[in-house]
Amino acid sequence: MEPLVWVLAVVFVFSFLSNVSPFVGASYTLFAVLYLTLIGPTPINFVAIVIVSAGGAAAAKVAIYFGAFGLRGFLLKNRNVRLIGRYSATEAFYLILFVTALLPIFPFDDYIYIGAGATSASLTLMSAVTLLAKVVKSGVEIALEYTILRDLSEFFGIHRLDLTLILTGVFIVLGIAIYKLDWEGVYRRIRGNRNAATPATPIAVTS
Repeated sequence: MEPLVWVLAVVFVFSFLSNVSPFVGASYTLFAVLYLTLIGPTPINFVAIVIVSAGGAAAAKVAIYFGAFGLRGFLLKNRNVRLIGRYSATEAFYLILFVTALLPIFPFDDYIYIGAGATSASLTLMSAVTLLAKVVKSGVEIALEYTILRDLSEFFGIHRLDLTLILTGVFIVLGIAIYKLDWEGVYRRIRGNRNAATPATPIAVTS
């Protein structure tokens, strides 16, 4: 049992560190898969690594929240942060948080935590929603990655750790680019184009 405890501690720390920096979509589940392979993919080991990796990821989002709270004077200048603040008390906000915390590759939940921290949104419910989403995410991703990662790394001729580093670099660049977008402006343009493409309903004229 002692080796498992050390493995879980390492997985938690890596999961936390890989999620605590905004825009860094480092695949902590890939790292968890590596350690699951080392200790053996038994049901107990699988469940333990899923829960611990999810806990580390959720704890990192709390750190992002408080970091954003400390920089709220600067962050409130960003229109996307103000947009999040306007909707942070709605049910739709928590539904979106759950979905974004589930999504692989792109750390969209980082944006929500930055906006929520800067606008002092409720942290308790956010943490519960995020932890639940991360448990589901870790379970699904670790199970899938365990089965396909070996074949993928062999196909490209890239070591698993090298593949993780490459993906991390790509996620950082994409994350910063997405943060700099005007989300509300993009939504308005899409909505405007959709309305323009919808033909007007003719008005009947009676004599």
